[in-house]
Amino acid sequence: MARKKMTFPALVLSVCCLLLFSACSRGSQQANSLQIKGSDTMVNLGQAWAEEFMKLRPEVSVAVTGGGSGTGIASLLSRTCDIAELSRELKAEELAMARQKGLDPRQITVALDGLAVVVHPTNPLSQLTMDQLAAIFSGTVTNWREIGGADLPIVVLSREVNSGTHVYFKEHVLRGNQTDSRAEFAAKALMLPSSQAIADEVAQNPGAIGYYGMGYISPREKALAVAKDDASPAVAPTIENVVSQDYPISRPLLMVTREEPQGLVADFLDFVLGPEGQQLVVKIDFVPVKKN
Repeated sequence: MARKKMTFPALVLSVCCLLLFSACSRGSQQANSLQIKGSDTMVNLGQAWAEEFMKLRPEVSVAVTGGGSGTGIASLLSRTCDIAELSRELKAEELAMARQKGLDPRQITVALDGLAVVVHPTNPLSQLTMDQLAAIFSGTVTNWREIGGADLPIVVLSREVNSGTHVYFKEHVLRGNQTDSRAEFAAKALMLPSSQAIADEVAQNPGAIGYYGMGYISPREKALAVAKDDASPAVAPTIENVVSQDYPISRPLLMVTREEPQGLVADFLDFVLGPEGQQLVVKIDFVPVKKN
């Protein structure tokens, strides 16, 4: 019996299927596309980087989504993203799992996160401890005189709940990084939509206290020095103190790759760590890791 000759459309379809299978077998990275997933704190920064990178490389597509650092790592391990954004370092078990899968993850610090705590310039206090901040923002302390200030009710200001800054401040300051803590912001706290809104309110309200990215610090508000505890020195929120990790309300922000960056991944990271990428870090109220 003669073998049936393959038609031209069928041949084209067969070749396309082979190419698609080959591309999928290599992982998530296509020749001109990147998938970036992870930290909700970093998602806006990641999207800003992606937008500017695509202006320089219009043939490239970069998609950035959040979901949390854990989601980013899970996606990286399953090869459904090329870069994971993390607001923490890899856990030991995550690193072990990656190596079991034959991966060699690389963690690259791409920015630093430093939050300034600010009060009205007439407030006589110049420093507070982390415990005092937790007591103030949770509503345990409600009058400035309780911690050595004037006899004036404290007006607590916070970013709104969908803000990554709100989540970080709650976990790091209110809850002291204790996973079993359920501490929340004071019921009377005013949730404001932006850092600028907090700056404006603090500037005109003698009883107010709030927090925002260090890029917003101005003479209209007083930035407080913060001590880790009663036995530690109070440290001012400056770029140098965030870089040195001496300022207590700061942390590194990382991008993690499955292996040594190469190709389009390496190109993107070069942009992120270059002058334009680090300028965007400042614009979105984080601290650059490189002075360009």
